[in-house]
Amino acid sequence: MLPTYIIERGGPTNSIYLIDVGYPETMAKSSVHFILKGRSDYKDLAPVFKDIMQNVLENADQVPEEEEFTMILHLNLDDLEQNRKPEGYIRKARVRIVFPLDRKEFYVQSYSPKVVNLSKIREDVSAILNNGGISFDVTEDDDIKFDLKN
Repeated sequence: MLPTYIIERGGPTNSIYLIDVGYPETMAKSSVHFILKGRSDYKDLAPVFKDIMQNVLENADQVPEEEEFTMILHLNLDDLEQNRKPEGYIRKARVRIVFPLDRKEFYVQSYSPKVVNLSKIREDVSAILNNGGISFDVTEDDDIKFDLKN
């Protein structure tokens, strides 16, 4: 069996990353989507983004060293404060915060749904967004099998 890879584009230089995700031919992937509603926009996430990122990483048991966390946080905050879609920047992780290009939304995606409790992340991030006065809807995309062979 051959290893499976995902190709992603991102980072400050819009580089292409080839990510080795192991050997399975299909992979369970789960996500929780936070869709911004009404006048809520990226800039509204800036005051609460540190709490969101900290919560997601703690729930996934993958908090990086303080220096790396601060760097990742500031790269994302720079974009959010300018009301731009951030790159995400969490690349080497079982769970990622993803900002799609075509809509006002972010989602938490897990490649290890049995290890990462997305229900807890959903509850915690929803509370953070509510306390921040951000209008949003939540949808889930749980236990979908994605065929990574092409």
